[in-house]
Amino acid sequence: MQTTDAFDGLSCTDCGESFGVDEHGRCPDCGAPLSPTYDLDAVDAGTFGNPDDHAPGQYRFGDLLPFPVETAITAGEGETPLVRTDRLADELGVAAAYVKDEGRNPTGTFVDRGMSPAMTAAAERGLEPLALAAAGNAGQSAAAYAGRTDLRSYAFVPSRTAFSNKAMVNVHGGEMRVVGGRYGDAAAAVDEQLAAEYHSLQEFTTPYRHDGAKTIAYELLDAVAGEDATASLPDAVVLPASTGELVVGIVRGFENLVDLGLAEEVPDVYAVQSAGCAPIATAFESGADAVEAWAVPDTIVGEGEIEDPAGGDLALAALRDVDGDALIVEDDDALESAVTVAQTEVIEVGGAGGVALAGAWRLAESGSLGGDDEVVIVNPDAGVKTPDVLRSHLMGKGI
Repeated sequence: MQTTDAFDGLSCTDCGESFGVDEHGRCPDCGAPLSPTYDLDAVDAGTFGNPDDHAPGQYRFGDLLPFPVETAITAGEGETPLVRTDRLADELGVAAAYVKDEGRNPTGTFVDRGMSPAMTAAAERGLEPLALAAAGNAGQSAAAYAGRTDLRSYAFVPSRTAFSNKAMVNVHGGEMRVVGGRYGDAAAAVDEQLAAEYHSLQEFTTPYRHDGAKTIAYELLDAVAGEDATASLPDAVVLPASTGELVVGIVRGFENLVDLGLAEEVPDVYAVQSAGCAPIATAFESGADAVEAWAVPDTIVGEGEIEDPAGGDLALAALRDVDGDALIVEDDDALESAVTVAQTEVIEVGGAGGVALAGAWRLAESGSLGGDDEVVIVNPDAGVKTPDVLRSHLMGKGI
């Protein structure tokens, strides 16, 4: 399999054992997630992400991705807009506020960034069937990218999954299994129904999904830096936690930029979860060493209803490594935030983006965000994926 020059292989996030690119699941020694490693000395910081490279989307940063664009299964994911939101900035009382709108990716979600290398690795081996459990977005993304490979794919989704996701899994040619219950029930059904004879595209089972998410951090530097070779990143970045892959990926991306000398320090990173399912934030606030599964998950934000996140412990460690923080918001605040931004800033923000926005308001109220701060809120998916949820919120207010 052809790899990029700086790609060193895979390393276990627990025992530290190293593996080659032929390993495609969890660590065979201890069962922990694997993660790509890179030789940063092989990366020319002066040309990293050069816009004249003409590689599509996130592959402009291909030096720190595992597979070259020439062999990648890609639909131009990445290079999503960083939208300046002045009315939001005034509300928050900060110098500037931006929304990194990941809803502009090919299937309307940041997951596309990691699905590209994950699908590339699967296609190179011709492994099938491909399968994963998903709250919704990842199933749609997997079906879309699998369609480029002619490999059979299955998405196991809970019955609560948004109709738009379910429909698009089939539209993209994927096979869908709807499982009664919630995300954990869908995850259990994968092994039960496929008898473990499949190649997993699950987050933190494939080593690549969280790795793709780090390119969001690279783009934030690019958008702020201009022509300054050593530019600072935004002062704070607020994002929803969910499976943990977004938190782990973005923190890793920021750390890469600092190690390359392209930024002076990692910004304040705030991970936000809904009160009805907040295993990562609860563990962080309590000082626990590990994330415990949420006993009774119950949030209207389907993408956040991940009761036992596969990347929970890694997200917890990432936040602590960079002195980040985690907080919890109510569903009503998340939906109200999403609707408010849609009505005042054009951007169509989904429930998960609303969780991050509600977190930003909480941070402003508590004084964690100041008048001189530049803040980025990550909207992980398109608002049009769950318009019924947002509309129901308005109806509940008599609108």
